[in-house]
Amino acid sequence: MKSINYFRKIYIGFGLIFAVLIIGVIGFMVIENYTFNEAFYMTVITVSTVGFSEVRQLSDGGRIFTSILIIISMTTYAYAISIVTSYIINGEFAHYFKNYKVNNKIMKLENHVIVCGYGRNGKEACLNLEKHGIGYVTVESNAGLISQLRMEQRVLFVEGDSTDEKTLTEAGIERARALITTLPKDADNLFVVLTARDMNSKLQIISRASEDASVNKLIRAGADNVIMPDKIGGSHMASLITKPDVLEFLDYLTMQSGETVILEEILVNKLSSEFHNKSIKDLEIKHRTGANIIGYRNPSGQFIINPSPETILAMDSKLFVLGTQEQVAKLLSTFAK
Repeated sequence: MKSINYFRKIYIGFGLIFAVLIIGVIGFMVIENYTFNEAFYMTVITVSTVGFSEVRQLSDGGRIFTSILIIISMTTYAYAISIVTSYIINGEFAHYFKNYKVNNKIMKLENHVIVCGYGRNGKEACLNLEKHGIGYVTVESNAGLISQLRMEQRVLFVEGDSTDEKTLTEAGIERARALITTLPKDADNLFVVLTARDMNSKLQIISRASEDASVNKLIRAGADNVIMPDKIGGSHMASLITKPDVLEFLDYLTMQSGETVILEEILVNKLSSEFHNKSIKDLEIKHRTGANIIGYRNPSGQFIINPSPETILAMDSKLFVLGTQEQVAKLLSTFAK
């Protein structure tokens, strides 16, 4: 928005300079009966103060008009120069070109994630998406956080209101795979969910909620998942007392130690066709790769923990696999299409 204001001031400054030229030409033609060419020449050498000779001797009225024209032109030039200088010194010029480059990168993104809000939860979501190599765009309106995003440089962002369709379009919502909204107010998250679902019916939408009463509303509005950070955080802290080793182990499996151990989900559709409608036992994943199947989600969405070897791998189902990076990589290279 600042860039727009600066551009408006620059346009006004140059507009005033042009107006001074018009006034000068008309004034010399009226007061001194100059031709257009003579009046234009006199106006240019007057406002530029270069000191060339006059077309012909000026009358008293012409001298007064010329003096006033010089004062007005000097004031106008000073205003225009101050605006341009301020634009460059304040970094708006650099911001404009950086935003231009960022927008070009966003336009090339496909199958990315849009994160609405770069607060504590939004920033953490961005860090984890980056850790897993998933492209994302942040939408933020807070001036302080926008300055932080500009300083970080690595984050693609759109400055604007997440509830505005135009802003979401700039973030590439039509090409996105998912949207995460972490705005502090539930009402704002609700409006984002409604807008995003209307703009992209296939989008996976994950929303933050602060109040229990908001969860059902967000789901009815189109959210696939609703997360309550305060409730999760409190439950996590209590579990560290009741079951500390279990929680530490789960943290180790998920985000805290992803460099050595991976808990990966694999869509059965992405496996080679020769393994479709086969049982887990037929795949011999443990024997061939060392990885373990610890969960299964059938096409209807039902989760099965530690599925039996006789479980049939139906289309649109998922396997949850635990193993080292090498074991999971070997599984994908062995069984994937």
